[in-house]
Amino acid sequence: MILTVLLTALIVLAAVYAVQLVRTARECGELKPKAEGVAIGAVANFFDALGIGSFAPTTAWLRFRKLVPDSFLPAVLNAGHCLPTVTQGLVFMHLIQVDPVLLFACIAASIIGAVIGAPIVVRLPVRAVQIVVGAALLIAAGLYAMTNLNLMPAGGQAVALDGHLFIVAVAAHLVMGALMSFGVGLYAPSLIMLSLMGMNPTAAFPIMMGACAFLMPVSGLRFIKSQRIDLRLVLGMAIGGIPAVLLAAFVITSLPLTVLRWGVVAVVLYAAASLLTTALKSRSGVAAVADRAD
Repeated sequence: MILTVLLTALIVLAAVYAVQLVRTARECGELKPKAEGVAIGAVANFFDALGIGSFAPTTAWLRFRKLVPDSFLPAVLNAGHCLPTVTQGLVFMHLIQVDPVLLFACIAASIIGAVIGAPIVVRLPVRAVQIVVGAALLIAAGLYAMTNLNLMPAGGQAVALDGHLFIVAVAAHLVMGALMSFGVGLYAPSLIMLSLMGMNPTAAFPIMMGACAFLMPVSGLRFIKSQRIDLRLVLGMAIGGIPAVLLAAFVITSLPLTVLRWGVVAVVLYAAASLLTTALKSRSGVAAVADRAD
């Protein structure tokens, strides 16, 4: 019953988001999707559905190509990958068994976190965005490397959590939901935490994907109305991402991903260094101006 309610609510929420996205893009004169956005959405979300993740590689490519200013990154990531992530959530919540009460509680906590985080992000100074996203990329690179080196927690066989573990899991998803608004991916931290608590890593997939699937439309509705976004890019990412997720989930269910992850590590480290260097230079420039003023 709980799962049916969640799936129905997710479909309705996604429909509301899609309508608002198209309406806002039309009002802003940005209704024509960018072809590069379609390619980004297709590639990033195909591998996202296979467990690679989409935020870090997308951030790296956006910076490498200089497609948007750094301050646009959180909005483009959350809004652009929203509908493909909803598709993932619908697929994995339906296919994989997990305690519905835990699933509902973690999703609700993530939504609350997103509601708290999104308004903060749209007002953040550019340098703060650069630092937060740069740090998140360093963490992502470390997690990719740990996965390749078999250092990630193996997990147990549980499909539910009780007592204090349940409370910790829910509280952690509240924090991770807020961090998602900053462009910090939720998948890897959620998977690691639930595995350390003894859950079957497979059972963690509907939780982490369901949480993102719900919170991204919630935060996305605010992001698409902000000034720090490229709606043509966002539309392209959504159009390319949805069929790519279905392809990965139902046709190509697995690939040898180790070599790809090492490639992602190198690209993500480059993007992180670039962001943090830019933030540092910005601080030095501000300090120099202040010194001259004195």
